[in-house]
Amino acid sequence: MKYSTKYSDAIHILAYIHLFKGTDLSSDRIAQSVETNPAYVRRIMSDLRVSGLIESQRGKPNPKLTKEPNEISLLDIYASVEKDHHLLHADKKTNPNCLIGGNIQGVLEETYDVLQKKIEQEMSAISLQSIIEGIQGEADQVD
Repeated sequence: MKYSTKYSDAIHILAYIHLFKGTDLSSDRIAQSVETNPAYVRRIMSDLRVSGLIESQRGKPNPKLTKEPNEISLLDIYASVEKDHHLLHADKKTNPNCLIGGNIQGVLEETYDVLQKKIEQEMSAISLQSIIEGIQGEADQVD
């Protein structure tokens, strides 16, 4: 199963913008850190701009966070870049003539809704600042 790294890449980009403010913040430079292509970085930055988490001007490699990192939650970031906000999905192609296949989708959807609410609560309680502090802590251990 293919999974998206767009969310973690968005967190990476925001942390990069904050930690390296005042330096080269071009999509080319950020893409080197993410190990992807600049067009992908620009697409994510566009989503972050539309949702109001960053501001930037076309042709000027100087994006800025619109809020302090402690005011940006992981839920804010997730909602900015993932268009389908549901983390879990039930398989819609099960056998309707089977006891399990005919009844599992509704049960799983109810269960997944409960989990989604809990996960969103947790995501809203974790800030970009805590991720940045974790990055800095990891970097200090390497030094």
